Amino acid sequence: MAIEHPRPETDEIVAHLAALGGAGAVVVDLPGEAPKAAVGVVRIGVHRSGPLPAESLAAFDILLSADTDAPRPWVGTARLNEVLRDLTQAIARQPVAAGIAAQVMRMTHALPFDHALALESLAFSMLLASAGFRTWREAAAPRPRSDGDRPRVRIVSEGPTLIIRLARQARRNAFDARMRDELCEALTFALDHPDRPPVVLVGEGPAFSAGGDLDEFGEAGDMGSAHLIRTLRSPAALVNALGTRLTAHLHGACIGAGIEVAASAARITARPTTVIRLPEVSMGLIPGAGGTAAIPRRIGRERACFLAISGA
Repeated sequence: MAIEHPRPETDEIVAHLAALGGAGAVVVDLPGEAPKAAVGVVRIGVHRSGPLPAESLAAFDILLSADTDAPRPWVGTARLNEVLRDLTQAIARQPVAAGIAAQVMRMTHALPFDHALALESLAFSMLLASAGFRTWREAAAPRPRSDGDRPRVRIVSEGPTLIIRLARQARRNAFDARMRDELCEALTFALDHPDRPPVVLVGEGPAFSAGGDLDEFGEAGDMGSAHLIRTLRSPAALVNALGTRLTAHLHGACIGAGIEVAASAARITARPTTVIRLPEVSMGLIPGAGGTAAIPRRIGRERACFLAISGA
C-alpha cells in the first residue's frame, strides 16, 4: 500500500490552529473559571489542594486531582505534575486526534448506544485519512501475516452456557477483519439462540486481546464504505444487545479493541493482573471498536477521556 507523506503545510495548519486556540489543551487550576475554549481543545481541570470543587465541572473533559482517593469524575494521582505533563505532551503530539476524542466523548454518553457507535465510527473513519495517522502508519509499516486460515473464534457449549473463545493466540488475539467477522457470527448465533442461554466471552492464551491488528490499520481505500462496514459488523453492538446474558472474563492484556468490545458487556470480571489501555490517540485515531460509547458509561466521561488521550 502506498502511503502519502503528510504535506509540510498540513503540520503548519495544525500548528496555526493550536496558536489560535482551536486545538491543543487548556489547563485550569481549580477552583477557577471554567474554560471558554473551542470545541477542538481538550479542557483539563486540576485540583491541587483543599476540598474537591463541585461546581462547573461539566465544562472539563478531564479532571485531575492530587487527592489519590478522589471519586468520579476525578482522576486521582500522587504524581499530579508528572501526569499533567505527560497528558499535555500526548495532546501536543496528536492535537487533532485528542481534540476529536474529547468532542466525541462529550456527545456519546448522552446518545443511545447504537447512535454513539455510529458517531464514533464517523470520527474514526475521518481520522484514517488524517496527517496524524498517516505519519504513524509510515513509521509502523505493516508486517506479513502468518496465521493464514486458522479459526479466529471458537464457540462451544458447557452445560447450558455458550462459551465464545477468541482463538488467535499467536497474535495475542489481535482483532483483524476475519476475527471481527467470526466474532460477529458467534455473537449473532448466541443472540438468536431460541433457548437464550448465558454466554461467556473469553480469550485463549496469555491475553484476552492485544487490540486491533495494527497491520490492517489504514488498509481501507474508501473511508465511507469502511464506516458502513464498521457499523454493520460491530461486535460491541452485539455484546451490548446480549445484555445480562453475556459475561466477559478478562485477563492479561486488554488493549484497544480488547477492552472496548468487553466494556460493552453487562457483566465483566478481570484478573488482578489485567492491563487495560487505549493507545489509539497516539496513533492519530480515537478508539474505534466501541470504546467511546461503552467506556464512558462504565467509568464516566472524564475518566474515559483521560484513559484514551493519555494512553496510560
